[in-house]
Amino acid sequence: MIKPKRLKKGDKIAIVSLSWGGLGDDVFIHKYHIAIQRLENDFGLKVIPMPHALKGSDFVANHPELRAKDLMDAFEDTSISAVICAIGGDDTIRTLPYINLDVIRNNPKIFMGYSDSTINHFMMYKAGLVSFYGPSIMCEFGEYVKMFDYTKSAVDDVLFGDWTQYSLVPSPEWTDDYILWNENNINTAHTLKPDKHGYEIINGSGSVKGHLLGGCIDVFMMANGTKIWPTINEWTDAILFVETSEDKPSPDFIKWSFRNLAAQGILKALKGIIVAKPQGEKYYEEYKTAITQVVSSEEKLHELPIFYNVNFGHAKPIGVIPYGIITELNCEKKTITLLESATI
Repeated sequence: MIKPKRLKKGDKIAIVSLSWGGLGDDVFIHKYHIAIQRLENDFGLKVIPMPHALKGSDFVANHPELRAKDLMDAFEDTSISAVICAIGGDDTIRTLPYINLDVIRNNPKIFMGYSDSTINHFMMYKAGLVSFYGPSIMCEFGEYVKMFDYTKSAVDDVLFGDWTQYSLVPSPEWTDDYILWNENNINTAHTLKPDKHGYEIINGSGSVKGHLLGGCIDVFMMANGTKIWPTINEWTDAILFVETSEDKPSPDFIKWSFRNLAAQGILKALKGIIVAKPQGEKYYEEYKTAITQVVSSEEKLHELPIFYNVNFGHAKPIGVIPYGIITELNCEKKTITLLESATI
């Protein structure tokens, strides 16, 4: 895998709207301004929106080819060090016909987003580039009052840090409150509470190593069967990381999705699985039951380690997961350790 250069103060980053275009809507543009100020003041970055990123949800929805052009142009621009997604959505897959993987491969740089941006990450992975499943502009960087400390530290550590090993530690706090995106709520902060679970090992034992590959399981069906869906060889010896969206899919959907992974031969090819904290902890126990039913009871993969309640995706707060990086899961110590730097 090609590793991008790590960020440093003064670097220029681009904002892209590759799925939902709400960042440019009048009612949400204040989130953009919050994020810009935070990226510039807290991280020392120079921020530019790509030409169509702020055109609004209607325009963006009607022009997948221009969304893709923004991404391609951002990668080809040698002055840009990183590309960060405005937010997810539900139709990034429509940009696929307009994507040139060679442009990504030949112009490596940091790419970050989550949720529907899973599609973009599969593009990056197919191009051979390490990308980062992490914060978006509207959600984390545009958070009211302040960015979660856990998330800010993860961005600093993973995108700016120079290290050879890094531990993904559980957040000691979390929140399930919902704050409506409205300018009247700009001064309303999240209420955090202690996380009583930490990392849970819901299957398997021992210690395993593998490369990270995954994303939002809601999105897998849109990528499955396309040229960017990872081959069985790419899944072999991987550590699958999966999360669920704000739609909070049913436990049956999770069961069916894992059965699909089993039918493709993917589950038996894996070294381990990392599952995110469900947003608001809805279906917290039910998801565990659905996953272990397929992995352990049906597929008899009793020794396959599964870590549960990990902070990424739609949980609050979240960290940063780099694709393709060799990682160790230690069930006895309940530790997740990146065994190599994700940047150069």
